[in-house]
Amino acid sequence: MDVGIVSDTHDNREVVEAAAALFDGRVDVVVHCGDVVAPFSATPFDREYDFYLVRGNNDGEWRLQDAVRSFGAYLGEFGELSLGGASIAVYHGTSRPIVDALVGCDDYDYVLHGHSHRRAHETVGDTVRINPGGVSTGSGDDEPPAAVVLDTDTGDVTFHDLR
Repeated sequence: MDVGIVSDTHDNREVVEAAAALFDGRVDVVVHCGDVVAPFSATPFDREYDFYLVRGNNDGEWRLQDAVRSFGAYLGEFGELSLGGASIAVYHGTSRPIVDALVGCDDYDYVLHGHSHRRAHETVGDTVRINPGGVSTGSGDDEPPAAVVLDTDTGDVTFHDLR
Protein backbone atom coordinates (compact mmCIF):
# COMPACT_ATOMS: atom_id res chain seq x y z
CA MET A 1 0.00 0.00 0.00
CA ASP A 2 1.24 3.49 -0.80
CA VAL A 3 0.90 5.99 2.04
CA GLY A 4 1.42 9.74 1.65
CA ILE A 5 2.90 11.53 4.66
CA VAL A 6 3.01 15.29 5.24
CA SER A 7 3.30 17.56 8.27
CA ASP A 8 3.56 21.16 9.39
CA THR A 9 1.92 22.77 6.38
CA HIS A 10 0.98 25.81 8.53
CA ASP A 11 -1.67 27.32 6.24
CA ASN A 12 0.83 27.60 3.38
CA ARG A 13 -1.60 27.19 0.49
CA GLU A 14 1.20 26.54 -2.05
CA VAL A 15 2.58 23.65 0.01
CA VAL A 16 -0.86 22.22 0.81
CA GLU A 17 -1.93 22.24 -2.84
CA ALA A 18 1.40 20.74 -3.96
CA ALA A 19 1.13 17.91 -1.43
CA ALA A 20 -2.52 17.15 -2.21
CA ALA A 21 -1.75 17.09 -5.95
CA LEU A 22 1.37 14.94 -5.48
CA PHE A 23 -0.64 12.32 -3.64
CA ASP A 24 -3.59 12.36 -6.08
CA GLY A 25 -3.68 9.08 -7.99
CA ARG A 26 -0.40 7.98 -6.39
CA VAL A 27 -1.36 6.91 -2.85
CA ASP A 28 -4.22 5.08 -1.15
CA VAL A 29 -3.98 6.95 2.15
CA VAL A 30 -2.61 10.31 3.33
CA VAL A 31 -1.44 10.86 6.90
CA HIS A 32 -0.93 14.46 8.05
CA CYS A 33 1.19 14.67 11.22
CA GLY A 34 -0.33 17.94 12.42
CA ASP A 35 0.00 21.71 12.24
CA VAL A 36 -2.44 22.17 9.42
CA VAL A 37 -3.63 25.22 11.44
CA ALA A 38 -6.94 26.35 9.85
CA PRO A 39 -9.76 24.33 8.27
CA PHE A 40 -9.19 25.84 4.81
CA SER A 41 -5.75 24.18 4.79
CA ALA A 42 -7.22 20.72 5.35
CA THR A 43 -9.94 20.74 2.69
CA PRO A 44 -7.56 20.39 -0.32
CA PHE A 45 -6.90 16.86 0.97
CA ASP A 46 -10.56 15.96 0.30
CA ARG A 47 -9.67 13.71 -2.64
CA GLU A 48 -9.93 10.07 -3.67
CA TYR A 49 -7.56 8.84 -0.95
CA ASP A 50 -8.33 8.22 2.73
CA PHE A 51 -7.11 11.02 4.99
CA TYR A 52 -5.94 10.93 8.63
CA LEU A 53 -4.82 13.87 10.76
CA VAL A 54 -3.37 14.20 14.26
CA ARG A 55 -3.52 17.46 16.16
CA GLY A 56 -0.41 19.65 16.08
CA ASN A 57 0.60 22.25 18.62
CA ASN A 58 -0.51 25.06 16.27
CA ASP A 59 -3.88 23.56 15.37
CA GLY A 60 -5.85 25.99 17.51
CA GLU A 61 -9.10 26.09 15.57
CA TRP A 62 -11.43 23.42 16.88
CA ARG A 63 -13.44 23.72 13.66
CA LEU A 64 -10.53 21.91 12.03
CA GLN A 65 -11.88 18.68 13.55
CA ASP A 66 -15.26 19.16 11.90
CA ALA A 67 -13.71 20.07 8.55
CA VAL A 68 -11.55 16.93 8.54
CA ARG A 69 -14.31 14.66 9.80
CA SER A 70 -16.44 15.69 6.80
CA PHE A 71 -14.05 13.74 4.52
CA GLY A 72 -11.44 11.97 6.69
CA ALA A 73 -10.50 10.93 10.20
CA TYR A 74 -9.34 13.30 12.94
CA LEU A 75 -7.25 11.21 15.34
CA GLY A 76 -6.71 13.73 18.14
CA GLU A 77 -3.29 13.90 19.80
CA PHE A 78 -2.21 10.41 18.77
CA GLY A 79 -3.31 7.72 16.36
CA GLU A 80 -2.65 4.07 15.72
CA LEU A 81 -3.28 2.82 12.21
CA SER A 82 -2.97 -0.50 10.43
CA LEU A 83 -2.26 0.22 6.77
CA GLY A 84 -1.21 -2.37 4.23
CA GLY A 85 -0.41 -4.81 7.01
CA ALA A 86 1.89 -2.31 8.76
CA SER A 87 1.32 -1.01 12.27
CA ILE A 88 1.75 2.76 12.38
CA ALA A 89 1.91 5.28 15.21
CA VAL A 90 1.11 8.90 14.33
CA TYR A 91 1.98 11.76 16.69
CA HIS A 92 2.78 15.39 15.97
CA GLY A 93 6.15 15.16 17.70
CA THR A 94 5.91 17.99 20.21
CA SER A 95 7.73 15.89 22.80
CA ARG A 96 10.86 14.18 21.51
CA PRO A 97 10.93 11.75 24.48
CA ILE A 98 7.47 10.54 23.42
CA VAL A 99 8.67 10.07 19.82
CA ASP A 100 11.67 8.13 21.11
CA ALA A 101 9.45 5.99 23.35
CA LEU A 102 7.14 5.17 20.43
CA VAL A 103 10.12 4.19 18.29
CA GLY A 104 11.75 2.19 21.08
CA CYS A 105 8.72 0.26 22.28
CA ASP A 106 8.80 -2.19 19.34
CA ASP A 107 5.00 -2.05 18.95
CA TYR A 108 5.06 -0.28 15.58
CA ASP A 109 6.56 -0.86 12.16
CA TYR A 110 6.50 2.91 11.52
CA VAL A 111 6.38 6.01 13.70
CA LEU A 112 5.29 9.09 11.76
CA HIS A 113 5.72 12.57 13.21
CA GLY A 114 6.51 16.18 12.39
CA HIS A 115 6.98 19.29 14.54
CA SER A 116 10.73 19.88 14.07
CA HIS A 117 10.47 20.86 10.38
CA ARG A 118 13.46 18.58 9.82
CA ARG A 119 13.28 15.58 7.52
CA ALA A 120 14.11 12.26 9.12
CA HIS A 121 14.18 8.66 7.98
CA GLU A 122 15.87 6.20 10.29
CA THR A 123 15.49 2.62 11.41
CA VAL A 124 15.80 1.76 15.09
CA GLY A 125 15.51 -1.95 15.71
CA ASP A 126 12.52 -3.02 13.63
CA THR A 127 10.84 0.41 13.65
CA VAL A 128 11.18 3.08 10.98
CA ARG A 129 10.83 6.72 12.08
CA ILE A 130 9.71 9.17 9.41
CA ASN A 131 9.42 12.96 9.66
CA PRO A 132 8.57 14.60 6.32
CA GLY A 133 9.79 18.01 7.49
CA GLY A 134 7.63 21.09 7.14
CA VAL A 135 7.28 24.65 5.94
CA SER A 136 10.55 26.57 6.27
CA THR A 137 10.94 28.74 9.33
CA GLY A 138 13.19 31.18 7.50
CA SER A 139 16.37 30.38 9.43
CA GLY A 140 18.29 29.99 6.16
CA ASP A 141 19.36 26.38 6.66
CA ASP A 142 15.91 24.83 6.47
CA GLU A 143 15.11 22.15 3.93
CA PRO A 144 12.31 22.87 1.48
CA PRO A 145 8.89 21.51 2.46
CA ALA A 146 8.50 17.87 1.54
CA ALA A 147 6.00 15.08 1.32
CA VAL A 148 6.83 11.42 1.67
CA VAL A 149 5.49 8.39 -0.11
CA LEU A 150 5.86 5.17 1.88
CA ASP A 151 5.33 1.82 0.19
CA THR A 152 4.36 -0.52 3.02
CA ASP A 153 4.90 -3.56 0.77
CA THR A 154 8.57 -2.84 0.03
CA GLY A 155 9.45 -0.41 2.83
CA ASP A 156 10.59 2.18 0.26
CA VAL A 157 10.47 5.78 1.51
CA THR A 158 10.66 8.60 -1.03
CA PHE A 159 10.88 12.30 -0.17
CA HIS A 160 9.39 14.77 -2.66
CA ASP A 161 10.17 18.50 -2.53
CA LEU A 162 6.99 20.60 -2.59
CA ARG A 163 8.52 23.76 -4.06
